[in-house]
Amino acid sequence: MMSESTFPALVAPGAPLSEEQSQRAARQLALPGFDILAQRRLAAARVLVIGAGGLGSASIPYLVGAGLGTIGIVDDDLVELSNLHRQITHTTANIGLPKTSSLAQAAKALDPNVRIIEHNLRLDSSNALEIFANYDLVIDGSDNFPTRYLSNDAAQLSGIPLIWGSILQHHGQVSVAWHAHGPGYRDLFPVPPAPGTVPDCAAGGVLPGLCGTVGSLLATEALKLIAGIGHPLVGKVLIYDALAANTRTLEYSRDPQAPAVTELIDYEVFCAGSLPEVQPIEATALAASLARTDAPALLDVRNEDEREQQYVAGSLHIPLPELEAAIESGAALEQIPAEVTVYCARGPRSQRAAALLAARGINANYLEGGLPALAAEKPQLLVEPQNAKGV
Repeated sequence: MMSESTFPALVAPGAPLSEEQSQRAARQLALPGFDILAQRRLAAARVLVIGAGGLGSASIPYLVGAGLGTIGIVDDDLVELSNLHRQITHTTANIGLPKTSSLAQAAKALDPNVRIIEHNLRLDSSNALEIFANYDLVIDGSDNFPTRYLSNDAAQLSGIPLIWGSILQHHGQVSVAWHAHGPGYRDLFPVPPAPGTVPDCAAGGVLPGLCGTVGSLLATEALKLIAGIGHPLVGKVLIYDALAANTRTLEYSRDPQAPAVTELIDYEVFCAGSLPEVQPIEATALAASLARTDAPALLDVRNEDEREQQYVAGSLHIPLPELEAAIESGAALEQIPAEVTVYCARGPRSQRAAALLAARGINANYLEGGLPALAAEKPQLLVEPQNAKGV
């Protein structure tokens, strides 16, 4: 018999089920303790899944099959051949497509009535709270520490539960961070590991079936919270060792010494460790220096689509992920001058890029306030969209 939940149901029941919804959910409705109201809660629920890779591609089909009404997917990556051994919801035919689109296709093929919202973007401090505001619950299946700390803090500030999972090689972890009822990710991991000490899946590898196991656990925790059944992993982390074929559950509690989460920060910088401090330059000062004969070199670290909209004339362009990859691999940075000012859309990405360059011996600063600040100060320095084609 299904035990009563230790927490109240997260979502209020939606409209009565249609005949099709009832037929789809017939095997769930047959479960002891799972009734029509629980199914109506699922139909009314809005769940955001961060990451359309190994964990997202495993959890989303189960959420769709269970009858979730709305599922948002956040990812800015494309499907690659090397993904397919573990991200089995994607297909060979979809190589090159955005992962959000590939998963949306699979979800709609399973249930055409599910509402899928694609967020084909990189989640960061500038957009997380706005996106989270439209959902009841967040599942974090990301593969990097900045996003894990960001999703924890954004969920806490939004007042919604976060279900997070991580995988590497043969091991996986799953837990629920719900600040209203228990501890969060920061209570378990107060500080991120030193850069380079934890390999990612590309470097360390991952057992394919591990994604399915942990992804289905993430979906199950979501169903439990939404419907108000069972005992969610609040204050507990489930650890799975695939090679040993065993699991164990560790309990943890709030850290009374933990600083309060009051705002979102630059999580790339937070997780980067002891990078050198770099100085900002205000738009007024930069505009003045660009008028001189010894004007500084400029480096644009925004994405390609941002560059196509507007950029500073004469600036170099290396998107931040490419710059990070080059620096991580130890590649020469011959195209970047010994002194450079870095800019992005708002400031956080350029601050990180400048710090990374400073660590490589380049004298770098960053534009405070990003490109909008310079546009407001001296708009004639910017190349507009109609002139940007071909750059």
